[in-house]
Order: sequence, then C-alpha cells, then structure tokens
Amino acid sequence: MEEALQKRCNLFIENRDAIKAAFKWNYSYIYPLCAWLYTAKDMKADVDIMRNSLDLLKENTSVFSNFRGISRMATVTMLSLSDNPKEKLDRTLDVYNKLKELFWGSEYLVVTATMIADLAEPGEYEEMAKNTRTLYNHMKEVHPFLTSSEDSTFAALLVLSGLDTGYLEDEMEKCYQILKPGFFFKNAVQSLSQVLALGDSSAEQKCKKTLELFEYLKSHNYKYGTEYELATLGVLALLDVDIETLAKGIMEADDFLKEQKGFGALGIGAKQRLMYAGMLTMCDYIPSVQTMKSAALIGVVSLIIAQQVAIMICIVAASTAASAASSH
Repeated sequence: MEEALQKRCNLFIENRDAIKAAFKWNYSYIYPLCAWLYTAKDMKADVDIMRNSLDLLKENTSVFSNFRGISRMATVTMLSLSDNPKEKLDRTLDVYNKLKELFWGSEYLVVTATMIADLAEPGEYEEMAKNTRTLYNHMKEVHPFLTSSEDSTFAALLVLSGLDTGYLEDEMEKCYQILKPGFFFKNAVQSLSQVLALGDSSAEQKCKKTLELFEYLKSHNYKYGTEYELATLGVLALLDVDIETLAKGIMEADDFLKEQKGFGALGIGAKQRLMYAGMLTMCDYIPSVQTMKSAALIGVVSLIIAQQVAIMICIVAASTAASAASSH
C-alpha cells in the first residue's frame, strides 16, 4: 500500500476509535462516517470540540427535531470541523427552514440544508431552495416510483454545480437508461445517474468507466455494493484516474480494514467496508480546495457527494437496524 494511503487508513481507524470511545451508544454505522469526515481533511478527531458542538445542537434544536435523529452525530462532526460552529449551525437552520416550505421535513433534508449552507451564500439560499424543488419535481415526473426524500440532496447538489438544468436532466436520464440493465436496485441506479450527470465526459464514457470499475473489482473478488453504496462508485469513476490504479488502492484499503475490529461480518459489513475503502482512496486524487465556485472543481464535488451519500447510507442502515430491533 502507498504510504499516503496507509497513513490515511491508520488515521481513519484512530479517529473511529476515539469517537466511539467518546460517544457511546450510537449505531455502529455512525462511527466510521464521523471518522471519515475528519480523515478526509487529514485531521485527528477533536472529541472536545465535538462535545461542544453536540451541546450547541441541543441548545438550538428541539428534542423532536430532525437534526436530533440518526444523522445527529454526522451534523455534530461537520459543525466541529467548522471554524465557527455556531454560525454554521445558524446558516444550516436558515436553509432548512427555507427548504421545509417546499419539502416535507426529514433527516435527508438536514443533509441537503447542510450542503447548501456550505456551498452557497446566504443571499442565494432562497433561490437554491426553489431551484432544488424544481429539479426534484422533474425527477419525480420522470421516475415517480423511484424518487423520494433522499433525492432532494442530489437535486441540491446538481443545482449547486451551476451546470445547465436542461443538460443535467438529459444527462441523468441518459446515464439511467445505460446503467439500468446492469443493476437490480433501480433506486440505486437513479442515484448513480445523478452523480454521473456532474461529469464532463459523455454519458456513454462515464457509464462505461463505472461499469468497468465495478467489474474489475468483482473479478478480483471485491463485490461493490449495488444499493446506496453504488453512488460512491460513480464518484470514483468521475475522478481522472485509471481503473487499475483506483482499484489497487481500493482493494488494499479494504484488505487493511478487513483486519480491523468492527469491519468484519459482525460490524458494518463488507459492502460498506469496501465503500469506505473507496472513499479513503479517492482522497489521494481530490485537490485541497474548500469551496466550489464552478463545476470544473470536480474533485471538491466528488468529496461532497461521497460525504452526503455516506450520511444517507448511515441513516438508512441505522433506521433499518432500529426497525429490526423494535420488531423483536
């Protein structure tokens, strides 16, 4: 394994263990997510600042708020990574309230609000919220049975890219039609298509690279998840890196994680483990730019997509676990 990737994998485990020790009784899916948010910035988890951010969240939201649900620790982690957690929370709540006028409140809407607050200026919030709803409506018209609350996040991401809406709509559908025969879960195919719409090469080229990366990993006995995890495969395919180089890093990172406690059959499972291996690998190919001002900064977009998808996977996985527990 390359030295940089090895260091990142070690930091990821160190951060996971520190966060798990400081914040007990969360779902197992939450800890690697929070650890990755710190690791992606090449930082050690600061659990004291995280505790302060948790207090801040509790002070500013009600106990029944969607900000206090399963995604709470993801929100806390992102606040703790901010230079000004209070200002970041205020901005996020402002966006969330604007979005709630157009969407049903949900934990996915919290993710959407966080992203808009990160990437847009306060004067743009209302317009971004309206444009997000408009694009979401289009998604709903084209795929009424596939489009649900998590797609608000992808709609916002596409709007924030600054790309022409008509182009994005066409590109999403082209990618969806190309990829649909290859995967069983059509909802996951839609999410993957939304990610690939951000790439600047043709739909055929983007889909071809995605499928080739999936098959390359599969042929080496690394089966990438085909549900929500599939969207992060699209993130990897958008990077300007050849398949063999990407796959080598992913496989080596996965081999490392497999030996760590909590990443085996009794932990988050092989599919999420491989997803995190991919997310750790992509950090080598993403520029250290903190704000997105144009769609050309695809690396920054990629990091944000991966972050949002990982949070959504946590919400889904933890919700499923909670439902299973309550039925016994």
